[in-house]
Amino acid sequence: QVQLVESGGGLVQAGGSLRLSCAASGSIFSLNAMGWYRQAPGKQRELVAGITSGGIRNYADSVKGRFTIFRDNAKNTVYLQMNSLKPEDTAVYYCNRLRSWYDWGQGTQVTVSS
Repeated sequence: QVQLVESGGGLVQAGGSLRLSCAASGSIFSLNAMGWYRQAPGKQRELVAGITSGGIRNYADSVKGRFTIFRDNAKNTVYLQMNSLKPEDTAVYYCNRLRSWYDWGQGTQVTVSS
């Protein structure tokens, strides 16, 4: 049973920064491509950043140049560094594999005020 626990969200002013963390237990973490997703009220969940087991990164156009995904396989943790935050980044953020999703965690709320 894999458990994903996201943390690090909060309330921040536009232009500010946050770092999200996602700890994964019960899996061979280092072999999995992982991603950060977000879901804003009334919208579908979307993938914003992904990182392969080998460290190759991809980003949604909306966050490119502002967000950085990275991982620490020794800690079974994937991170999302978010800079230059905008009000439209407000959402609940989740992590999961890029394919064959595990059960979703509770997510972490990010609220960006204008």
